Formats: sequence, structure tokens, C-alpha cells
Amino acid sequence: MESTNITHGSVSTNETLVQHSSSRLETRMALPIFMFAGGAIGNLIAIVVLSVSRQERKSSAFYTLVLGLAVTDLLGTCLASPLTIANYLHQGVLEYEHLCKFHSFLLLFFGLTGLSIICTMAAERYLAICCPYTYQQWGVDRRFAQKFLLGIYISNILFCCLPMMGMARSELQPSHTWCFIDWSAAYSIVYGVVSVLLILGTILLNLAVCGALLLMRQRTVQRPVTRASVRERWRALSSAAETQMMTVLVMTSAVVLACSAPLVVRVFVNRLMKIDPQADLAAIRIASVNPILDPWIYILLRRSLFRRLLSLSRRGSSIRSSSPTTTQRNLFYPDIMKDSHVFNQLMLNTSIITQLPATVKFTPHNAESLHQT
Repeated sequence: MESTNITHGSVSTNETLVQHSSSRLETRMALPIFMFAGGAIGNLIAIVVLSVSRQERKSSAFYTLVLGLAVTDLLGTCLASPLTIANYLHQGVLEYEHLCKFHSFLLLFFGLTGLSIICTMAAERYLAICCPYTYQQWGVDRRFAQKFLLGIYISNILFCCLPMMGMARSELQPSHTWCFIDWSAAYSIVYGVVSVLLILGTILLNLAVCGALLLMRQRTVQRPVTRASVRERWRALSSAAETQMMTVLVMTSAVVLACSAPLVVRVFVNRLMKIDPQADLAAIRIASVNPILDPWIYILLRRSLFRRLLSLSRRGSSIRSSSPTTTQRNLFYPDIMKDSHVFNQLMLNTSIITQLPATVKFTPHNAESLHQT
């Protein structure tokens, strides 16, 4: 009887251990499954939105590159995540040499390709805004962007295949959930330097484009033109299409760089200092968030929704600009304020003027009569 009790006790203990291990496995698998679903569904929606929308389809090179980035994120999610999930289900999947090399190649390739495409998007905007003659001379259009994307894919495939040719060894990392190149190999430094150059190029090109747009705005507002032409020029300069492109570019660049930078930093730190497996795991997880966040920028900032938001912001700014403040009038009509005697008289009667229609034209006689009232 005593032996029977011992047997029942060991069986119940084993069942408890099995339940605990299964619940722990489910908890560990929840994150990669969620990231896989979020990346796949989000990028599919983004591709559909970019493909179906008529205006985006008519746009030339920029939205072709945006679509290429969405396709790249989708491929990276669909190829790399299943290996990670399979490794959680059956420990030791990534211990196979060929699968480990393939997983390492995927992380190298899609990380570098994302940086390459975002840098190309920034270069395209720089040429379009700062060098329009060169932009037209080179014939930068949809086909040009497609060929450039193909060149990015081919060059990055060749570069990321170098570890398989003997330049570096792929290793299963201490967490046993992902593979990457040997941190001490010379190739890791080369990969890190290329990534840093792409990051710096993206930042500098974005700053150059934003600075050029601000300079164009300043020159446009300061020109001695009439009230109507100032409005027309500023509307053309800050059109919904151009503003949307810059917003998509800046936000996408911020997301891609913020997600890619930690892994690039770990490449140099592991080469020069002691390897920290926990920090490496955190860096690769941050990089895996990038394909989840990118598509929602395209979805939320699609042109129809962006125009509504822009019209609401303009409506709010027009309401604020109608208040009787001299500084706002000086900002929009500096030459008129300096040269016109009419407005000098009207500033004394702002409480009356702000209630009048914008189309009313004043003469010195009208201003004197208003001043007397």
C-alpha cells in the first residue's frame, strides 16, 4: 500500500511539472507569435492600401520605394519568424548548421535592406526638392525606383552571403532562440560600418531636405508680393502631397533608425568589449519590432486621411490668425505692413476691422472715417 501511495504521488508531481512547463512554453511563444501576426497583417494591409489607392499608384519613385519597404518587411517577417516559433516548439531546431546559417543570413539581409531602402527614400526626396534638374535628367520615376530596388536586393544578398563563403561563422546565441555571425569576426565590423554609413546618410539627407523646405518657405514669404499670391505660393509649397511625403519619410526614418541602431551598436560593443547576451537579445527584439511599426505609418498617413487632418489644422490656424494681433499680420504681409499707410491707420481700429469680411478693400478715406468713429 505504501508503494502504491508513492507511485500516485510521483504521477501527480509529474503532471504538475508537465502543466507548468506547458504554461511556461505558451507564455514564451506568445511574444513571437504576436510579433509574427502583427508584422504580417500590418504589412499586408499596407501593401493593399499602397496598391489600391489611385493617387499613390500614380506617384512616381517615392511610393514605389515605400511599397518596396513594405514588401521587404513582410518577407522578413514571414521567413524569419516561423524559424523562431519552430525553435520554441522544438528546442534544437536552430542547432542544425544550415538552418542557423539561414537564420543569420535573414537577420543580416533584412536589417541592411531596410536601412538601404530608407536611405534611398531620403536621397530621392533630396534630389526632387534640392536638385530638380538632376532629378528630371536622370529620369527618376517608378521604373527607375524598381530597378534601384532590384539593385539593392542583389547587392545586399551578395554582401550578406559572404559569411557563408567563409568570411564569418554563424553561431547560435546563448539564449538559443536566434543565430547571428561571430561577433569577433572582421566581417561584423564591416557590416557595422556599412550600417552606420547608411544611418548617417539618412539623417543628413533628411536634415538637408527639411532645411531646404524651410529656406524655400522663408524666401517665399519675404518676397514683395500681393496678399493673394502669398497664399497661392504657400499653398503650393505646403501642398498635401509634398507634406505627406515628408511626414512619411521622417516618421519612417525615425522608426527604422531607432529599431536598427541598438543592434548596430552591439556589433561594435561586442567587438571591443565583453559580450553581453541579454543586451544582444534585447537589441534583436527591438529590431524585430520595426516591421510591425512601419506599415502603420503608411496606413495612418494615407493621403485621404492626411488631407483631412491637414484641412483641420489649416482651419484651426485660420481661426487663430483671425485674432487682432499685429505680429501675425506682420508675419504674412511684411511688405504691405511696411509700405502701406492704410494698414497703419487700420491697426488703431483692430476691434472693428476683425469683424469685417476679408474681401473688403480700404482706401485712406475709409481709414480716416473709421478712425473718427
